[in-house]
Amino acid sequence: GIVEDKVEKNLLASAGLWDYIKDMKTVGVVREDREKKITEVASPMGVIAALVPSTNPTSTTIYKSLISLKAANAIVFSPHPSAQECIQKAVDVLNEKLAELGAPEGLIGCIDIVSLEGTSELMSHEDVSLILATGGSAMVKAAYSSGTPALGVGPGNVPAFIERSADLDKAVARIMQSKTFDNGTICASEQSVIVESCIKDEVVELFKKENAYFLDADESKKVEDAIQPAHGGLNAAIVGKSAQKIAEIAGIEVPSNCRVLISETGGVGPDYPFSREKLAPLLGFYTVEDWEEACDLSMEILNYGGLGHSLGIHSKNEEVIRAFSLKKPTSRMLVNTPTALGATGKTTNLAPSFTLGCGSKGGNATSDNITPLNLFDRRRIAYGVRDVETSTPQTQTATSNSTLKDSGEEELDIII
Repeated sequence: GIVEDKVEKNLLASAGLWDYIKDMKTVGVVREDREKKITEVASPMGVIAALVPSTNPTSTTIYKSLISLKAANAIVFSPHPSAQECIQKAVDVLNEKLAELGAPEGLIGCIDIVSLEGTSELMSHEDVSLILATGGSAMVKAAYSSGTPALGVGPGNVPAFIERSADLDKAVARIMQSKTFDNGTICASEQSVIVESCIKDEVVELFKKENAYFLDADESKKVEDAIQPAHGGLNAAIVGKSAQKIAEIAGIEVPSNCRVLISETGGVGPDYPFSREKLAPLLGFYTVEDWEEACDLSMEILNYGGLGHSLGIHSKNEEVIRAFSLKKPTSRMLVNTPTALGATGKTTNLAPSFTLGCGSKGGNATSDNITPLNLFDRRRIAYGVRDVETSTPQTQTATSNSTLKDSGEEELDIII
C-alpha cells in the first residue's frame, strides 16, 4: 500500500466514522413508538471475535473497535499473520486511550500468537457471541461454519461502466484516483472498466494522460502470469504493490511515471486473469456497443467473482442508471464516484465502513455497510392494543355444520 493513503483510511475509520455514529442510539431505549405502543431496547451481544485482513489492517482494527464499543461490546482480534505487528500496535494505542478514560480493562483484546488453530478456537469459544469476519473467502466461510453467529463479507470484483453521456474527464480521473488509492487494496476498488465503442478512443487517451499504461499482447500475457500463477489463485506478491513493482515481477518495462497497468481483455473467467479481483493497480478493459451489452458484461464479471458486492457507473442518463440499479446483483451501486472511496463512505453518504456486506447473493447475512446498529440485539416491548373475540365450542360446531349444509357438492369438492 501507500503510507499517506493508510493515514487517510485510519482517519476515515476513526474521525470520519465517529462523526457518523456518535449520535446513534445503541444503549437502553433505542426506539419508542407511542402510537403503536412498541418500544425497542438495545441488548449488547457481549464479546465479538474480529478477523482482520492484511490489506486494511489498522483501519479495520480501529473501525471494528469503535463500532463494537459504541454498541457496548468487547472485542477480540485475530490478526492476519502478515499484518500482526501493526494490528497489535493499533490495539495498544486504542487500549492506552481507553485506560486514560477510565474504561474497564480488557475491552479490546488481540491474539498474540497467530495460528489457524487459535483463530478457530476463538471463533468457536462459548463466550463469543458474534464473529465479525473481514478477509479471504476461506476464512469467512470458516466463520460461518464455526457454529457462532457471524457477519462475514465476500470478495469484490467491481466493474465500472463509463456510459457515453458521462463527463469522461471526471470519470477517468475518479477511476484512477480509486484504483491507485493505497495501491488498490480496498476490495471495492474497480477491477474492470467497460466503455462504449463510440467513446473508446477518447477514454483511452484520457487514461494515458493520467499515466495509465496500456499493455500490448505480450506484456499482458506476462502480467497475467504474475497475477495468476499456474495454481490458479491470486498471487499474493502483487497485492498492494505499485505498477512499477508488478511490472518488475512480470519481467516487463513500463514508464517510470506509470500509475496503473491496463489490459484490453477479451473474456471473463479463469482464462482471463484481468477479469478477476486483483487488489492492485491493475485494470481489465472491455469495449461494448451499448449500455445493454455493458449490463450483460457486468453481470458476467460479477458472477465470476464479486456477487453482491459493488458496481460503478459513470453516466448522466438517469434511465440507464435506473436500469443498472434494478438488474445488478450488488449491494452497492456507486454513481459518478470512485468506487473504493464511495463504497466505504468517503465520497458518498453511505456509512463509513471497512466491512461491506454482500447480502444473500454473496453468501452473507447482510448487505449493509456494517455499523453499531448491526452489533446489538433488540428487545421489543409490545403492549396489547386489541382483544380477540372467542366463541364457544357449541357456536363453532353450529357454524361449521351450517356452512357444510349451505355448500353444494361441487363447492365441497373445490374446498377439499
